[in-house]
Amino acid sequence: MKASEIRELSVDDLRVRERDLDDQLFRLRIQKSMGQLEAPAKVRGVRRDLARIKTILREKSDEPGQPTTQRTK
Repeated sequence: MKASEIRELSVDDLRVRERDLDDQLFRLRIQKSMGQLEAPAKVRGVRRDLARIKTILREKSDEPGQPTTQRTK
């Protein structure tokens, strides 16, 4: 799923999608540990999609007009 497609979804839809991908990733990890995983590249794709969704959720949760905080060393 592309980031532009994800940005079009509502926050509620993103949360549902995040939960689904998290569950899917859990199941894929179990399959991998049992040696039954047929498509190892799918784990990587699910992880990346989950990261995209979490990033966009974070962007949408930030208040517009408030500066983002930056870490100091």
